[in-house]
Amino acid sequence: MSELLRLSVNGLDWAVAVEPEETLAELLRERLGLRGTRLGCEQGVCGACTVLLDGEPVRSCLVLALQAQGREVETVEGLADDPAGRRVIAEFVRHRAYQCGFCTAGFEMLGVWKARAEAELSEEQARALAASNLCRCTGYRPIVAALRAASREEAPAASSAEGPVAEGSSTGDPG
Repeated sequence: MSELLRLSVNGLDWAVAVEPEETLAELLRERLGLRGTRLGCEQGVCGACTVLLDGEPVRSCLVLALQAQGREVETVEGLADDPAGRRVIAEFVRHRAYQCGFCTAGFEMLGVWKARAEAELSEEQARALAASNLCRCTGYRPIVAALRAASREEAPAASSAEGPVAEGSSTGDPG
């Protein structure tokens, strides 16, 4: 038997009927079309499904949708509208802190949470934060660098994904 859930997602109010066993990740991805929240392990280990619930990071695969009743959910899709979000995105691009991109949203949500809460992450704090999520591609160094840079107030808040092209990479220009 479904129940009516009222919540705010990225500043938009929603009222949607959900089943009691439906997770927040399922609601976001399948019902609201917010596919940036990834489902990896579906056991709360990998962190790919991390979103902010009332400003705190949660593994959305472990949270029942009904637990978000009357609460604010923030996903990676809403980061462009937030100064800390733009800063995190810009630093992930600048430091090339992604490869396949599967885990990136979870790391970016953690970065926004920390960027809002603290002036600057130390190397140790950034490593501990990065260790809470799994990445199989990057080796974590660029993620740690991006998290540290984004935690600094003076970090650029770029609004586009443009950046320098790495030596030896293709720009798409055939000539």
